[in-house]
Amino acid sequence: MGFRTGITGFLGATLLAFLAGCAPDQSGWQTRNISGLMPELAFTLTDHQGRTVRGKDFRDRVVLMYFGYTHCPDVCPTTLATLRRAIHRLGERGDSIRVLFVTVDPQRDTHQALRRYVTAFGSQFVGLRGEPHRLKDLTRRYRVVYNREKPDGESYEVAHSGSVFVFDRQGNPRLVAQPDDSAEAIAHDLDRLLASG
Repeated sequence: MGFRTGITGFLGATLLAFLAGCAPDQSGWQTRNISGLMPELAFTLTDHQGRTVRGKDFRDRVVLMYFGYTHCPDVCPTTLATLRRAIHRLGERGDSIRVLFVTVDPQRDTHQALRRYVTAFGSQFVGLRGEPHRLKDLTRRYRVVYNREKPDGESYEVAHSGSVFVFDRQGNPRLVAQPDDSAEAIAHDLDRLLASG
């Protein structure tokens, strides 16, 4: 197990341990219910088209938020592919879902790089980047930890937690999925959220 993979698993387990201490009722959910345990969806960032977007711009949609980076060799593309499969299982109802991919490596992840990356997964995927202070505020808000290796030119990795935060149509935090959750489990819970209005 490499350093990045190991720390990613550790960070995910740390978050789950924190949430487990005060977890709401899990009945019926196949991912972890975090209702009331995290702040509502709120941020000001720039999307992969170069437009300023805010958390409130995604009201009336079920939103999944994931922190990663485009040079990630395994966890990020695998997680995003799982989310794509989950959304695909919902058919046309999945069109209203948005996956917000927030880069923890804005130095390399330009708008163009993000656009190439997220559009490969589908129209529901939105790449987001921000100035260092905005990224720091957002990762603190959702207790996301990341650590960049000492840069060697353009070649370096960034360790980051692998949690996917799921918000309902009102921007309330409802669920957190982990990289080992299946597309079927995630689709089940997204379907339930969509049905709840």
